[in-house]
Amino acid sequence: NSSDLTPSSFILASIPGLEAAHFWMSIFLCSMYIVAVTGNCAVLLIVKTEPSLHAPMYFFLCMLAAIDLALSTSTVPRVLSFYWFNTREISFGACLVQMFLIHTLSAIESTVLLAMAVDRYVAICHPLRHAAILTNAATVKIGLVAMARGVLFFLPLPLLLLPLPFCSSRLLSHSFCLHQDVMNLACANTTPSVVYGLTAILLVMGLDVILICLSYILILKAVLRLASWKERLKAFSTCVAHICVVLAFYVPLIGLSVVHRFGKDLAPLVHITMGNIYILVPAVLNPIIYGVRTKQIQKRILNLI
Repeated sequence: NSSDLTPSSFILASIPGLEAAHFWMSIFLCSMYIVAVTGNCAVLLIVKTEPSLHAPMYFFLCMLAAIDLALSTSTVPRVLSFYWFNTREISFGACLVQMFLIHTLSAIESTVLLAMAVDRYVAICHPLRHAAILTNAATVKIGLVAMARGVLFFLPLPLLLLPLPFCSSRLLSHSFCLHQDVMNLACANTTPSVVYGLTAILLVMGLDVILICLSYILILKAVLRLASWKERLKAFSTCVAHICVVLAFYVPLIGLSVVHRFGKDLAPLVHITMGNIYILVPAVLNPIIYGVRTKQIQKRILNLI
């Protein structure tokens, strides 16, 4: 009988009173998406064609670019079709697939950011062993582990929602599908879904944050042992780009989680804005940050231009 209560589709959220501004909002969103796609494709092309960049740090950067491309492409075109053609409905199956992709790709990106932190730790604390520890083969294995980790931890999320009956309301609070958002529409006991979702977040993103912080504590201790301030600044400057990328990923993620947990009475604009920031800001900022901080990438971009 529960299958009779499974909706054929969900309704994506719009901002009450601002429907007339959807076209202009879509222009801004589309512009950010174009910047994200162009920047990340440029990073992939530059690293591929520049032999001097064939190193673990830049391979991790390529993984990050590919994840950002997949994450933004799995959501933004659907959001733009909503703004341009007012296609507010998304089928139940498509919603679950989109939800799985968003959470899985976010988990993979978190793992890659942790791998990049370990790369910086080895490069600064054990520079003579860096080439032996982080070989190209090891980098490929880390990428495969990141993918397997994301899929294994977050595949159960849509599977736990499949048997649930849903209430009459089909209105989501975002322009795309997230686990917490879809789960809140179920009119049954969602405790297993809540517990597993929280456990997966803590074991993936939560653990990664702790390990990244631990890596930087060890890096800071090693940097402070250097003789001069000039050497300390030079060593730590190699970590600035990664720190900025970590903040660009985790700050919107934490903000979105806080909005879901404590912002149920907030205006729809807040939910939709935080969701779009979470999806697009890291994809836009990551290639810009590494483009500004990496001279080889800067030079290749200027040559391409």
